[in-house]
Amino acid sequence: MRLNKYIAQAGIASRRKADELTKNGNVKVNGVVVTEMGYEVQPDDRVEVNGRVAVLADKFVYYMMNKPKGFITSMKDEQGRPTVMDLMTDVPVRVFPVGRLDYNTTGMLLLTNDGDLANKLAHPEHEVGKTYRATVAGVVSKKRLAMLRRGVDIGGFITSPAEVTVVKQTEKSAIIELTIHEGKNRQVRRMCKAVGCPVKELQRIAIGDLYLARLKEGHYRKLRKEEIDYLKNL
Repeated sequence: MRLNKYIAQAGIASRRKADELTKNGNVKVNGVVVTEMGYEVQPDDRVEVNGRVAVLADKFVYYMMNKPKGFITSMKDEQGRPTVMDLMTDVPVRVFPVGRLDYNTTGMLLLTNDGDLANKLAHPEHEVGKTYRATVAGVVSKKRLAMLRRGVDIGGFITSPAEVTVVKQTEKSAIIELTIHEGKNRQVRRMCKAVGCPVKELQRIAIGDLYLARLKEGHYRKLRKEEIDYLKNL
């Protein structure tokens, strides 16, 4: 297996980033720095990236979680806050989150030990749509909708056009569904704030055509074969 694919499948970095790390001398094979990006990893090779050993899973597993509020989307937290891994109580293998949801956002989170797929799903160049349902303050006027659909400045970055629909509008708030193809930090919250409709509640309900449906908050399940095949073919 090529070195960059090996590192990606171990969940350490994307193939592109793996090539960059190799070029910069951050990768060792059997204790020796390797800068040859086309190196073929052999079965008994020990690969290290910045001192971290790259280990391939014997079998890939894929899970969907309905993340609740109050959990960090990471393997561990230096401040001692609970992480989504604390909810994965009966998973016998090490898995990691695909992308992130912030502390106060709920909804769909994928977890796997398939690093190559995780990197592809998280990378904006693959344009995998993520759909959110947001309760926002104020009236989502036609002008504000047009701004979101066109792209807004969220602080030195202009977002790509989003798909937005108004589900419900009251005098003081609205429920909208918004699909984006990027993954900037707190992007949906920043977009809504930029058009004058700050987010009160936020839930991710879909990744591509894969929907959260009736999965209860705080619960998780294995993905079905057709769901895994769908993600791999995106």
